Amino acid sequence: MKSGPWRLIFMGTPQFALPSLEAILAAGEEVAAVVTQPDRPRGRGRVVTASPVKELALAWNLPVLQPQRLKDPELISRLQTLAPELIIVVAYGRILPPEILALPSVGVLNVHASLLPRYRGAAPINWALIRGEKETGVTIQWLRYEVDSGPIFLQERVPIADADNFGTLYDRLAERGAALLVQSLEMLRRGEGVKLPQDVAAVTLAPPITREMRRLRWEFSAPEAAGWIRGLDPRPGAYTLWKGRVLRLFGARVKNSEGRLGDPGTVLRLTPQGLEIACGQGS
Repeated sequence: MKSGPWRLIFMGTPQFALPSLEAILAAGEEVAAVVTQPDRPRGRGRVVTASPVKELALAWNLPVLQPQRLKDPELISRLQTLAPELIIVVAYGRILPPEILALPSVGVLNVHASLLPRYRGAAPINWALIRGEKETGVTIQWLRYEVDSGPIFLQERVPIADADNFGTLYDRLAERGAALLVQSLEMLRRGEGVKLPQDVAAVTLAPPITREMRRLRWEFSAPEAAGWIRGLDPRPGAYTLWKGRVLRLFGARVKNSEGRLGDPGTVLRLTPQGLEIACGQGS
């Protein structure tokens, strides 16, 4: 049993991590420091920009660290001085070395956007949609060095609606992950630290999405093609080529799921709702 707030370090970078940081601040936890990725060029203008997590941390007057190297002895020494009980990791974007994993007295908790052991890796939301899953979820896991392999603390299932794309599911899982994180911290305060081993036989992977993966193969069946477009909508965006030009693809749904309706990639008709395009099977 513990009374009072947890003293913790928060590690995160993109928009996905904001609800979790906001939730633990609202819950009154003691955030000793925030670690986020260095400022980087972003957008079409390639303007050097702070991460969303850095912007939120500065708004709360929290100390911000942006190390180039996680094994930097000065960084490790500074984190040791902070004496964290917990480290919270939400989409930080890099693998934590053993030196950092060993720092907190209680452990390192990670918010992962899948039902582990399914979809371990960098792009779990994309792959759940690409593979046509009907549900996914969020997992609070105890982090260890091997990616997404740590024991499970809590999980929550989240249905995937037919109208969902990467953007809508990303936002919903970020919010559910934040709520589950706060619940985990309360359970830990009561001494209820669950550690369930993952079923190695059930592991599936969610590797990073490359530019070549984003180019749509019209030879896919209509459900497969729609899954790829939904899984990359609105970012980073699936695309096709037309007369040497890149056309990005959004808002996909299956019109027909069976039958050969034309050569793959052929525009069958233009309607007020969009283009109907032939796939390897269906449109």
